[in-house]
Amino acid sequence: MIQAPFHILFSGGVTGGHLFPGLAVAERLVALRPEAKITFAGAGRSLDRQAVFEAGFDYLGVPCHATPRRLVEVPRFLTTNRKGFRKAARFLRENRIDAVVGLGGYASVPAARAAAHAGIPLVLLEQNLVPGRATRWLARSAKLVLLSFSETRTQLHTQGKTLVVGNPVREAFRSTTPAAKSQTKKPRLLVLGGSQGARELNEQVPRALYRCRATLSSWEILHQSGSPSHADAASLYRKFGLPARVVPFVHDMAALMKSADLVIARAGGTTLAELAVTGTPAVLCPLHTAADDHQRRNAEYFAAQGAAKLVDAHTVGCRLDVLLGDEIEPLLTCAQERAALSAGMTRLARPDAAERAAQRILELAGADVFAAPAPLLSGRAAVEIGG
Repeated sequence: MIQAPFHILFSGGVTGGHLFPGLAVAERLVALRPEAKITFAGAGRSLDRQAVFEAGFDYLGVPCHATPRRLVEVPRFLTTNRKGFRKAARFLRENRIDAVVGLGGYASVPAARAAAHAGIPLVLLEQNLVPGRATRWLARSAKLVLLSFSETRTQLHTQGKTLVVGNPVREAFRSTTPAAKSQTKKPRLLVLGGSQGARELNEQVPRALYRCRATLSSWEILHQSGSPSHADAASLYRKFGLPARVVPFVHDMAALMKSADLVIARAGGTTLAELAVTGTPAVLCPLHTAADDHQRRNAEYFAAQGAAKLVDAHTVGCRLDVLLGDEIEPLLTCAQERAALSAGMTRLARPDAAERAAQRILELAGADVFAAPAPLLSGRAAVEIGG
């Protein structure tokens, strides 16, 4: 009799910062146990489904709603999340799930709650120094919380174990394959607004770079804008006479990050982990509306370790384009200063985070991490699960 493979459900998504660490861990799970079955559950966002399918895993859309900011949103919040809980609970009843991994954010909550209710081991991944609301709430029911920063421990109340493994990054970021260098042979400045773009960076970075235009003549500029404001960002660069390449989305972020000589980015935990593993020097502009100001706390930590420069216009009370221009101009001209930041990034890297997380999840699920792989039960392609 062939034993059914281990089945791990990852819950969450909506942002790449939550989804990509889950994909990284899932990659390592199937490397350790090729017969393991992996399913992702989330809000059903098209970019999430595409990323999951490309990785070869199944996807389950689950109704969910973010914490309401207005009273009028409360009924919809309650109704939608109740539906999500019921759908997730039904999926858990109908499938042999050995563990559920919550990836953080509101999209992780329905399946994580259903797992706790069904007595299925719950593992949480926390990417940031300040734990998110979902992690803080679900930690009481979790068997294991995997952290990126040791400082996060004191901010959680849990009866389970906490373990600092770092923030898992996908295999492409860990690869030692040399990155393709710029076709122009110029150093490359990469501007990142996250998986969905950032309006503030799209508006302010071109202005900041215009202030450094004389220095930038020897640089190549690549700006990831996100889809909603792609045209506006491209228009600003044209207005300022800066020859930038503006793209809505970057599919091979690992290769691009490795090829960059300097990055301007937000300060989400996953972006920082990827920058650290690739050793890429960065100027960080934290999103001031991020929950519990967690991006600023992340950025302060990296800046204090000599791994990045921090530009926080909202704390200083000054224009972002002015502060950013003043901060990046010396970096554009001084390769030694960029090298020092790169070394700082490398010191903070946790390239084995995905491996360590996968091992702990398998142990919690009762799998022998080092056992010989069981026979594969099927070779079917990834599918979207309905119902």
